Amino acid sequence: MKSPPPLAITIAGSDCSAGAGAQADLKTFQHFAVHGLTVFTCIVAETADEVSAVRVLPVEWMIEQAQLLLENFHITAIKTGMLCSAEHVMAVAKLLDQSPQVKCVVDPVMVASCGARLLADDALSAYQNFLLPRAFLITPNLPEAEVLLGEKISNIDALKLAALSLSNRYGTAVLLKGGHLEGDACVDCLAHDGTLQEWSAARIDVAASHGTGCTLSAAITAGLAHGQDLPAAIGAAKQYLGQCLIESYGFQQSSGQLGHYLNQGTTWARGIS
Repeated sequence: MKSPPPLAITIAGSDCSAGAGAQADLKTFQHFAVHGLTVFTCIVAETADEVSAVRVLPVEWMIEQAQLLLENFHITAIKTGMLCSAEHVMAVAKLLDQSPQVKCVVDPVMVASCGARLLADDALSAYQNFLLPRAFLITPNLPEAEVLLGEKISNIDALKLAALSLSNRYGTAVLLKGGHLEGDACVDCLAHDGTLQEWSAARIDVAASHGTGCTLSAAITAGLAHGQDLPAAIGAAKQYLGQCLIESYGFQQSSGQLGHYLNQGTTWARGIS
């Protein structure tokens, strides 16, 4: 029998199109040789271009899943995605209090790539007061950071200041993703212990954006599960996401539009003729 791989949990919604959410997380974990476990918070009827329905699961169901996994597996890394309600956010924070060994990557999912709102109004304050201060890393994109800070981020200098401000406010590491800024390069900035580290990559001109945040945060979580330090985990995750974008593909939708999806299975896809 082989030695078991490291474990990681995704606490997230179920995306029936498998481009984002827990399904994207599992594909990403598999790529990095991590055994992925799931705790579902909601069921989302969606494609890359549309969210038609969100069915939030009772918070008790989420807690039952998480507690069972934490009791039966040696978990060192967790990522959170779509948490939906203040009750779900506070429950996750309480679970983390009971599991101090776990490094939690919080992707504060607020709005889908297609523009649909995914977070209840009262959940924002729950994030700010309970979950973000307990995170090991927070991975907001620009619109999410602007909501958390209550101010506009319009250029690279503002991006750096915002990352430092969020890190100081919540006492944790913050990877602020700058892909929404204009320019030929995408710059992400890590603020940690008062220091800044940047990753800059040429913008990849593809239409696929559904699931990019989920995929990046899941890849970072996988690196942490393997014992990598934070910069190494982020660097590997950035490289992986770039490859997923380069090898993205599309499916014809009933609307006539082409739905674009990341290729999170970059390794196995090359072996198919």
